[in-house]
Amino acid sequence: MTTVTPQPTPGRREIDRLYRTRLSKGRATLGELLGGELETESQGAWVSTASGRRLLNCSGYGVLLMGARHPTVVRHVTEQLNRNPVATRVLLEPQAALAADALVARAPAGLERVHFACSGAEAVEAAIKLARTRGKDRLIATLGGYHGKTMGALGLTGKELFREPFRPLLSGISHVPYGDTEALAEQLTAAQGRGCVVIEPVQGEAGVVLPPPGYLRTVQELCRAHDALFVLDEIQTGLGRLGSWWGADEERLTPDVLLSGKALGGGVMPVSAVLATPEVFGAFDRDPYLHTSTFSGMPLAMAAVRGALVAIEEEDMVTRARRLGAELLDGIDRIAREHFGDVVREVRGRGLLLGIEFAAPGPAGDLLVELIQQGVVANHSLNSHLVLRLTPPAVLSPSEVEFLLAAFDRACRAQAARYVPTLEGGAAHAQR
Repeated sequence: MTTVTPQPTPGRREIDRLYRTRLSKGRATLGELLGGELETESQGAWVSTASGRRLLNCSGYGVLLMGARHPTVVRHVTEQLNRNPVATRVLLEPQAALAADALVARAPAGLERVHFACSGAEAVEAAIKLARTRGKDRLIATLGGYHGKTMGALGLTGKELFREPFRPLLSGISHVPYGDTEALAEQLTAAQGRGCVVIEPVQGEAGVVLPPPGYLRTVQELCRAHDALFVLDEIQTGLGRLGSWWGADEERLTPDVLLSGKALGGGVMPVSAVLATPEVFGAFDRDPYLHTSTFSGMPLAMAAVRGALVAIEEEDMVTRARRLGAELLDGIDRIAREHFGDVVREVRGRGLLLGIEFAAPGPAGDLLVELIQQGVVANHSLNSHLVLRLTPPAVLSPSEVEFLLAAFDRACRAQAARYVPTLEGGAAHAQR
């Protein structure tokens, strides 16, 4: 076996030049605003930079539930890499079948068919096509919802900023306020049996917006009453992120279609999946060439899926996410309010999907930058500039939890004085 000598990583200035000339000037500028670090290695909850810093990674937008390079996932992927990484797409291949079976075994009852894709947006596109095969061409999504940026998924994404440059989009799409069942009922009545509701159990990119109690159950009942398809987008929320295997579990839901992704590849491979009932999946069942993708079900990605599911179960990451999330939510809420007072509108979350909403623009972005200076990488929210998000892995040790809360405390202390006097009308609070 040939030994490959790793090539040295070019310096920050050269990487910045390549971003600006080969990728995106805007992305390069954003990188500079966030400190200009170059991430070069990752392991567990930590990411290392070219400058020699180690940062606790509470980012990744839900991908790194089990941290980076989890040994179980890496073992599965490495074994497959050395055997058969990409299939012929002509012969049957065992890894796809085994991955689908393992995923169905952990899904809500009744979801027995699987279509694999590479990205979350691809899974959304496949769900839209499944809906069309059932005569459901009136798509109903929610304001603030996020379902991707490919053309069909973009139409569902509930933020005009992303949609406007690409109009006209897919027709027959409407949006209702998240949590508003009366508005949904009106749209479903108007759809006359042609409706398809696409919804998240918790709105991640909207800033960790939690549904009212019983909302998702009512959504399912409305879909049944109006002969509409019920698609639950669990690309970010599934596989333990919320402290349960699926957000659907909170209200014992069985959607017609469930979408998975992000953590599904174990933080090693990009992979997503559409899970559906046999009835809804019927058209794809009958004709395997009706909806295809070159890398759908590729063995390397399927090995990652199998490794991820094993790791989640063996290490009880679902329970760990629930317990860690409760501990972090309590600590973050206490620290944020101590320093920012009424500038903090709400600290909320479920499991390891946490959000800090501020009462005015500014603090969320500045705190994101300050956290990097203090050794923690967090998330912004694409559909809410008021919310800072944390999506830490379920593998955090007690010492790493302590590090995170201490860094958050330092970051809040450093930034609060800029906002508290202005927003609360008095400098005394900022100086205490």
